[in-house]
Amino acid sequence: MSLSWSVVASPVGELTVVAAASGVRQVAFAGPDEVLGEYDEAELSRDTGIAVDAARQLGEYFARRRREFDVPIEWSPLQGLRLHVLRTLYELVPFGETVSYKGLAELSGRPEASRAVGTIMGSNPVPLIVPCHRVLASGGGLGGFGPGLEAKRRLLVLEGILEPSLLELDLLPS
Repeated sequence: MSLSWSVVASPVGELTVVAAASGVRQVAFAGPDEVLGEYDEAELSRDTGIAVDAARQLGEYFARRRREFDVPIEWSPLQGLRLHVLRTLYELVPFGETVSYKGLAELSGRPEASRAVGTIMGSNPVPLIVPCHRVLASGGGLGGFGPGLEAKRRLLVLEGILEPSLLELDLLPS
């Protein structure tokens, strides 16, 4: 299997993007040394193909010049409820909007699956592009986020959902 990869510096840390010819497979909140080892069997090429497009679009997102991603996603490794919930999130929760875990379960046609939705968000292979940071706890709290709640908060500030703290005002792109 041939994969491409690229690295993005971001306000929430270094990101590594891995893509196949069919689409983005992974966006990891980590550097390539921590990510690429799981692809030992693959032929890896740096800064080529869809990974470059995804990295460029992520950079535009962080610079506040992009609100939607149009790179293809490799959905094929995902199945069942996980696939359905992630696709629902990707298709129905746009930039600047949020949904609760319960609300996403309802949007997905599985209102009883709020806990499963939380687990699915934690296993999202392409965060940011499939915006799991936009899923909040039903009571209005941030809920969880693998890279940490501070990263989630910064992403929500970037999208205008939360107000920036005084410390962040100088860090935001204009």
